[in-house]
Amino acid sequence: MAVCACTRFDFCSKVACFLFSVSLEQIGVLHKRFKQLSHNEETLRRDHLNGIPDLACNPIRSQIIEAFFDRRNFRQNIEGTVDEINFEQFLVVMSHFKPPRLHITEEQRESIRREKLRFLFNMHDTDNDGTITLEEYRHVVEELLSLSETLEKDTAQSIADAAMLEVASISMGHMEPDEFYEGITFEHFSKLLNGFEIESNMNIRFLYTDTMNLCK
Repeated sequence: MAVCACTRFDFCSKVACFLFSVSLEQIGVLHKRFKQLSHNEETLRRDHLNGIPDLACNPIRSQIIEAFFDRRNFRQNIEGTVDEINFEQFLVVMSHFKPPRLHITEEQRESIRREKLRFLFNMHDTDNDGTITLEEYRHVVEELLSLSETLEKDTAQSIADAAMLEVASISMGHMEPDEFYEGITFEHFSKLLNGFEIESNMNIRFLYTDTMNLCK
């Protein structure tokens, strides 16, 4: 009886090609990048990603990093976070950034769009209650404005409050004076981003370039 000589990486690559429509070459690039980031360890931790210089100046660095350790992004219908991820889990998270193929049906395109929107929604719904609350939204706005030396924290909060009020008016329509807006649901989030080609624009260069050109 013949014994399969495939390594775990070979098997993972073939599965990824089938599930995510990425080439073996692209998976090879991602595997090299994974090894670079993890310093040749079998798992990747938050401190590994914290060491990427290109992320240091990104105002939402913490959300980006946390997305890699959020179980909701592993396509397993489970919640919570993990302390480290293996290459297979890294591949699954990275697959959210792959642009759609050229020739797909509208149903397939919509499915890809909703999946990417869900990924973005999860980044800001930090307590996993299905709603981006005002407090969570404030935190995002404060981080986005943190690089501006001219804006104080109170100003950032006022901007977040005004933006959330605008979101409420778009999502809910007319609101009574005593009506409380609990936050942005996924359906509201999808409506707000209607018209943005998230399915095409949310991609990452890891899938196209050699590791020499990646963030160091």
